[in-house]
Amino acid sequence: MNVYWRLLKYIKPHLALFVLAVICMFFLALTSGVSLTTIVPITNIVFEPNDTLSYSDTINYKTSFKDILKLDKKAILSVIGGKTRLDKLTRVGILLILIFLIKNIFFFGQKYLTVRVEQGIVRDIRNDVYLKYHSLPLSFFHGKRSGELISRLTNDVTLIMGAVGKGLSELIKNSFYFVFYLAIALWASWQMALATLVILPPAVIIISLIGRKLRANSTITQEKMASVTSVLQETISGIRVVKAFGMQNFEIAKFKKFAQEYFRTMVKLTRVSSLGPPLTELLGVTAGALILWYGGRQILTGGSLTTSTFLLFLLAAFSMMDPIKKLSYVNIDIQQGVAAAERIFNILDIKEFISERKNALEVTEFKKSIRYENISFSYGAGEFSLKNININLNRGEILALVGPSGGGKSTLVDLLPRFYDPTSGRVTIDDVDIRDITISSLRSLMGIVTQETILFNDTIANNIAYGQLDTPLSRIKEVAEAAYADEFIESLPKGYDTLIGDRGIKLSGGQRQRLAIARALLKDPPILIFDEATSSLDTESELLIQKAIDNLLSGRTVIVVAHRLSTIRNADQILVIDKGRIVEGGSHNDLVADNGLYKKLYEMQFAEAR
Repeated sequence: MNVYWRLLKYIKPHLALFVLAVICMFFLALTSGVSLTTIVPITNIVFEPNDTLSYSDTINYKTSFKDILKLDKKAILSVIGGKTRLDKLTRVGILLILIFLIKNIFFFGQKYLTVRVEQGIVRDIRNDVYLKYHSLPLSFFHGKRSGELISRLTNDVTLIMGAVGKGLSELIKNSFYFVFYLAIALWASWQMALATLVILPPAVIIISLIGRKLRANSTITQEKMASVTSVLQETISGIRVVKAFGMQNFEIAKFKKFAQEYFRTMVKLTRVSSLGPPLTELLGVTAGALILWYGGRQILTGGSLTTSTFLLFLLAAFSMMDPIKKLSYVNIDIQQGVAAAERIFNILDIKEFISERKNALEVTEFKKSIRYENISFSYGAGEFSLKNININLNRGEILALVGPSGGGKSTLVDLLPRFYDPTSGRVTIDDVDIRDITISSLRSLMGIVTQETILFNDTIANNIAYGQLDTPLSRIKEVAEAAYADEFIESLPKGYDTLIGDRGIKLSGGQRQRLAIARALLKDPPILIFDEATSSLDTESELLIQKAIDNLLSGRTVIVVAHRLSTIRNADQILVIDKGRIVEGGSHNDLVADNGLYKKLYEMQFAEAR
């Protein structure tokens, strides 16, 4: 229940619209109830003997509100007026049209306002989850299936819509319907109305028991859908590998397996959810049939019930069954929504490890140096990835990090833009702890090109100007030339307006990497980070990118994580990282002369190249 109350807080920004929707629901239910009461004059006019419709009897009849409440024939007919039965029937028909006109105006109003509230809540929840994704550290995404994270934003949030939007509005609306229909039934015959209410306790018990079962099954169903989404996302993004290895049948079988599991859980969920409405309806019809027998017997044997009174009660009693039945459906929506909300709140409640301190500084420039002071780092598994790292990098210098794979080079670089925070020690820029700097201004100082080039399904120009879409084309071309990308761009049919496909699939690896460098250049940052930026390139592309890097050295501080040692010969500092420690440091010539790990790596690459 706490989860549902937390969900209801999302109504607060839309409270005014929701209150208007509730008002419309109230009058919708009221007019629906009033429309039932027209059965009394219609019955009196059409089915009662002529002597009850005497004009002189009704026109001179002194009507009292008490008589109307008692459904007195003459009182009701005198209110309607009219000289003949046909006049009276015409007036009742016009009244009925007016009632239904007003009813449908309120129906439209509640429907429109409910959708506005419902979609507003869904939008707000999606925005919160998406914002949370961006605030979580990179470690959160390690080991997570992207399809599952997508499913939280799509399938789970859609189910929440049924709980706080549609579910809540249906709960209120059908409660109004039930109350008004019950009031009419009590008005017509309070004895029979109380007898009708005996169906409520068993109906509530049935709805409650089914609801508990639904919530558990709904959670399993949502997990199965997340698995289907994950397999689909992985297959589409990795379709080249799937086809290259001839694994289409394997992936199809895996998808069918998860689809079958979702099918089974969905069928089970539907089986459970489908029990409530027919059982409650059966209870209602049973009670209605008994009342029909009792009321009909009263009329046939000359009891206290009149035909109009009995028909009014009968319509009201059977009308009560519909909101009770719909309330069982509402329970289904709410239980599924609460199960989805638990999964959503599990995301929203994750602690943000990378957060800004109060009164964090805004920095606009980099003046002196970057320092790593006694840095140690662990991903939380107990084993440290970095141990006692100390680095001093002055403005305008080039620092190269080399070493065996898995040694901690990329982790070390990721500490600078605060993708992670060190377990101990600190990183400073111009002698200021980077944790005392706002994250946005810290990262604005840096341009980053990683070994995994991430591009978007957009034009080349928009990919280069990512986040700066008002950049003139002349500036985009300038940085493309500096990144040695202009030649291949100009050769494309639409040049800078060419769409490059998902993740830049239409381009080669070297072309994608040069666009990534151009994107970093456009930012014009004082600090450039190249994390294995040339590791997957052919020799020609590597040479072009190396030229691009060489063009950028003036006035900038560069950190290069290098796999190919030939690309970092001119670095001011080269640090060899192995098993989380700095095992060697110096210039290229010094490290080759030291006959250590660097020389071993260099000779291995030289032999490969030869």
